[in-house]
Amino acid sequence: ATTEIYTLSLHDALPIWLGLGSVLGYLLAGIVIGPMIGLVGSETREIQHFAEFGVVMMLFLVGLELQPRMLWQMRNRLLGLGGLQVAISAGTIMAAAMLLGLTWSVALATGLIFSLSATAIVLQTLNEKGLTKTEGGRASFSVLLFQDIAVIPMLALIPLLALPDLVAGGAEAVADHGADGTHHESMSLVAGLPGWAHALVVLGAVATVLVGGHFLSRPLFRFIAASRLREIFTASALLLVIGIALLMTLVDLSPALGTFLAGVVLANSEFRHELESDIEPFKGLLLGLFFITVGAGIDFDILFGDVATIIGLTLGVIAVKGVVLYALARLFRLQGAHRWLFTLGLAQAGEFGFVLLSFSLQNNVIPADLAATLSLVVALSMLLTPGLFILYDRFVLSRPADS
Repeated sequence: ATTEIYTLSLHDALPIWLGLGSVLGYLLAGIVIGPMIGLVGSETREIQHFAEFGVVMMLFLVGLELQPRMLWQMRNRLLGLGGLQVAISAGTIMAAAMLLGLTWSVALATGLIFSLSATAIVLQTLNEKGLTKTEGGRASFSVLLFQDIAVIPMLALIPLLALPDLVAGGAEAVADHGADGTHHESMSLVAGLPGWAHALVVLGAVATVLVGGHFLSRPLFRFIAASRLREIFTASALLLVIGIALLMTLVDLSPALGTFLAGVVLANSEFRHELESDIEPFKGLLLGLFFITVGAGIDFDILFGDVATIIGLTLGVIAVKGVVLYALARLFRLQGAHRWLFTLGLAQAGEFGFVLLSFSLQNNVIPADLAATLSLVVALSMLLTPGLFILYDRFVLSRPADS
């Protein structure tokens, strides 16, 4: 609780006093310093890449709270509830996009992008409101975890959807920015490998995290603890998280997934509480910065250029996902307020949508003008998420328990 107080500042104090949560404060602060007064501009995306380490650290801390036995007990909801949510949401949004005139490949990519929810915002809000351990909170976490895992096959699928008429333009863009392309290629351990070798390298990286975390972490942290220097332990904890994130990036896996697995492996460690206390302040600061960049990245020129369309698409995505989520909540027998917490909490698009959008643009799957519109829809849906939780607080919790 002390750490959370230190990570808050004046820009989110008013929303907290109003009972709206710190996330909305960060988002509004981003809008003020970005689109409104212009303190940040084109560099917002680069800052956001750095701030995404907050999401990585958050999932590491979530993993520390989950013992492998508990994760196994979640398998039905993890695979069933999470798998159905991603598949049905992506398919429904794809069908709607095709009705709006998009080709099947662009529509499929759009469906995949909007099938994901905002892991950082939802988990942060559930934690602030003390809803993490509730039935609806656990169901929401199961779906969010599956979504993070599902990003991996999505990244593998998207390059197969490339539009032929965009490939030429994409090749010219790569030529103009050859240095960047070379850099990313050189940072990959799996670039150019055949499928079987790629799979072996990925499995080797995951095995390194699991085996190293189980057998090497304890003697390492015991040695560090013997020095009785708190700053050395803090530096080692940060190095662990950053190193695992880098390893996952090198094999084209989600850094958040890798650090989550490491957290699960270390959940039984006697140093778990020390790791939590050392990582928590950095997580809070970087998550706050991430939410600020989401607000600062909203392009009001595009929004005001066609307000009705943008707002309509945003509300349409939330409505479609909400219907799917509510149906799944009934299917999996979530009751009363838990059903609505699950539905309203996950109805938005998420931060991994920006990742898939950028990847789709790089691989000539989605045109640049459409990508800008979809990016704005993702950001606006995330901005509306605190409002969905307010609806839950004001109208769902006040109803009788059997409703």
